[in-house]
Amino acid sequence: MKSLSLSLVMDQNVLVIPDNQTLQTALEKASTHHLIIVTESQVIGVLTTEQAALISPSSQLLHNLQWIPPLIIAPEMDTIAFCQEHLHDLRPIVVRSTSGEILGIVTPTLLIESLFNSWKIINTFFDTLLDTVNEAIAVVTQDGVVSHWNSKAQAMYSIADQSIIGKPISNFFERTALATLSILDEGRPIRQAYHRPRPETHVQINASPVILAGEIIGAISAEQDITQVVRLNEELSNASSLLLDLKQKTDPAKDPFTRIIGKSHPIQRTISIARKVAGSEATILITGESGVGKELFAQAIHKDSPRATKPFIAVNCGAIPIALFESELFGYKGGAFTGAERKGKPGKMELAHGGTLFLDEIGELPIQLQVKLLRVLQDKCFYRVGGTEPITVDTRIIAATNRDLDKMIKSGDFREDLYYRLNVIALEIPPLRQRTEDIPDLLQSFLKEFTIKYKKPIPILDPEIMINFLKYDWPGNIRELRNVIERLAILAEGKMLNSQYLPPQLSSLNYDLPSPVTSLASQIIHRNLHHEDSGEMKRIVITLEKTNGNKTAAARLLGISRGTLYYKLKQYGLV
Repeated sequence: MKSLSLSLVMDQNVLVIPDNQTLQTALEKASTHHLIIVTESQVIGVLTTEQAALISPSSQLLHNLQWIPPLIIAPEMDTIAFCQEHLHDLRPIVVRSTSGEILGIVTPTLLIESLFNSWKIINTFFDTLLDTVNEAIAVVTQDGVVSHWNSKAQAMYSIADQSIIGKPISNFFERTALATLSILDEGRPIRQAYHRPRPETHVQINASPVILAGEIIGAISAEQDITQVVRLNEELSNASSLLLDLKQKTDPAKDPFTRIIGKSHPIQRTISIARKVAGSEATILITGESGVGKELFAQAIHKDSPRATKPFIAVNCGAIPIALFESELFGYKGGAFTGAERKGKPGKMELAHGGTLFLDEIGELPIQLQVKLLRVLQDKCFYRVGGTEPITVDTRIIAATNRDLDKMIKSGDFREDLYYRLNVIALEIPPLRQRTEDIPDLLQSFLKEFTIKYKKPIPILDPEIMINFLKYDWPGNIRELRNVIERLAILAEGKMLNSQYLPPQLSSLNYDLPSPVTSLASQIIHRNLHHEDSGEMKRIVITLEKTNGNKTAAARLLGISRGTLYYKLKQYGLV
């Protein structure tokens, strides 16, 4: 809100009178104006219309009366700042300009009314804001009592505002599932975190402590309902799994591009371009970040081309030492150098005759070899190291890089003429963060691959894992996703996969959410377990730790219903 200066609060209905007048004369004037009493231009007192109504008239002169000097304040003075400075001093205020002109006064009554009106305006804006946003807003006091509960929250949780406002929020939700209460204890904000306040409700939460003068006086949470998204994702994952099964039962050899998983527009557009150029003889330059699947595209293009029955030879230009690169690419004649085989050895270019040579990480190709590769592309022939006879080949070149070749050309690290020879057809593979809708399909494919590899049953995914996957930027793209799924398949125990098995860069996305298990475990540790069923209590806590607090999953692992689990938790005083 805009600051409220005293000039906006003051009453300009004032008269300046000398102190040589009688009180009776002054009271007559004070019936319509506030009076500012001066002596030789010095303000000695103020007589407000409210005060005048309480005083009996007399012939006594004003300067003979006892006056309390008013506060003299500049018009630009902020009202809130003034109140903080003069909290216990409720004298009338005379507002005077820098030139000495008296502009008006602010009486204690007027000051209180203006502050009250300002509070009403701010509160109205706040209430309107709460019902304008598309999130469920809950405001709690430092004692955990609900002070505000907007219409979105009422709809999401089916709790009317008159039923919850003024009552502890823990009366309506499990205390261990309330992120808002953890903020009151720890004072740490939560940003864009996955949260499950109820077993059947999934939300994305932003929450902050309300701090006044260094003290936490409450907390505000804003929750976006993503329950439908989670359910749709589960249905999508199941459908993707069935689709993958159907694909495996059909003949995948008919379409090499079926190995490229994804239905998003960016990847489908790239596949469409790749299909069109596969049947040509044009040289292709595939670009994209590390791990997006550039070699997979190169293989699909080769298998979808007239050269499909001929060799596909891949060379990683960044993995071969410079001293050996020429002999690896072009081969060598017998006895060409120390250690060379007598009969000589064909290079990758020669081995790919009739087929496709895939030059991965072409940006790492030494500058001196770039000239020789350019000649091969132009003349279709080359010489082995130490050889004198030209060798003619019919090899299609597909190159790939994750580097910015334009910048390398400007810095002199890549030849411009070679770039244009390679870049006849440009194929850019989108990063995973631009095609997050493909993550469920990729996840199901990799999960199935690794559960078969490690001879494990396909587990059930906790929705929190998928939320984390969709929030993460995936700098390593599909390769990183595949590695994470392999990790999950190896480490997971039981039928449920939850976030405790995620690597640090993914599990840290929810680092500031309260752990419902920690409070249970601490209760067990700090309690003397003399109860005859303490063994069962321990089993429940250990199972909850395994499922990261997911009671549905814990009940499944314990072989009991969720209702029975809740009953036992209450029975042992763990909720």
